[in-house]
Amino acid sequence: MSTTRRVYKVKKTRRKKRRKALLFFIPVLILVLAASSYAAVLYTKAQNIFDASYESVGTSSKRDGAVNPMADNISILFIGVDDSSERNYQGNSRSDALMLATFNKKQKSIKLVSIPRDSNVYIPSRDTTSKINSAHAFGGPKSTIETVEHLLDVPVDYYVRMNFNAFIDVVDALDGVDVNVPYEINEMDSNDKKGAIHLEPGLQTLDGEEALAIARTRKQDSDIQRGERQQEILKAIVAKGTSVSAVSKYTDVIEAIGDNMTTNLKFSEMKSFIEYVTTDKGLDIESVKLEGTDNTMNGTYYYQLDETSVEEVKQTLQSHMNLPNTTTTDEIETYSN
Repeated sequence: MSTTRRVYKVKKTRRKKRRKALLFFIPVLILVLAASSYAAVLYTKAQNIFDASYESVGTSSKRDGAVNPMADNISILFIGVDDSSERNYQGNSRSDALMLATFNKKQKSIKLVSIPRDSNVYIPSRDTTSKINSAHAFGGPKSTIETVEHLLDVPVDYYVRMNFNAFIDVVDALDGVDVNVPYEINEMDSNDKKGAIHLEPGLQTLDGEEALAIARTRKQDSDIQRGERQQEILKAIVAKGTSVSAVSKYTDVIEAIGDNMTTNLKFSEMKSFIEYVTTDKGLDIESVKLEGTDNTMNGTYYYQLDETSVEEVKQTLQSHMNLPNTTTTDEIETYSN
């Protein structure tokens, strides 16, 4: 049987004026929180804050029953929305970004797949095809979960919905993070004020607004370089958040996350993710990317996902979660030919 080398690519999409929530960082924020919750002085405060953030959406239709993150391979869907004053705090606004993370308990590894917000997909709650970011506007987290499950054919066990303020507040709570600015930056801030952020190139400590500007700018490079910058900021947050010097900041970090989040993760379940941080090999995160092309239909822009790429990503996530009836590699290679 012939084999096909599978390479995941990122297609450059058009630059959007609307900012995107930086979901690539959210797993790290939760993991850092999980580590901090073991400190006795923070335990009660963290529990109270996160109990208030809890909102159930029921068990995934792709599961026979509830899962236990202490023992099972699970998944979390991170939903980023911009509920700032500029957007009138609309709870069911369109999602700005979506990312699905699968967690393998034995390997202590995480796979992440970002789903472009303009992806043209089937939305079960409305029995229609539209941009995936409209699923949240149609029915909040539950509608978004059902849409992602239909697209990627894996159970979505948990969700974390965060608004745009969380990233800024967490970086500020840590008194900034050290990041190498690749080139001179002129960007708008979180209130859409143009030119509010001006940075010269070089290694420096950035506050939340500045880190956000670095992570989202695409004026002088591509989406690939943008993703690399985001990974560098992620590493900077991990380094700062897990350092001894950050212990005194954990109260502010907990409040920053709790004030900007809803989730069906219980506080006791959040603590299970500490094991993914404290392994000998460190935090093991691998990005899995969906390939697609720009497309315009009836004057509206869409990101058209490549069917072969979707099938490959499905298999990767299913295999990582050790789900039954997983498509084999040979079957994918045959489909690719």
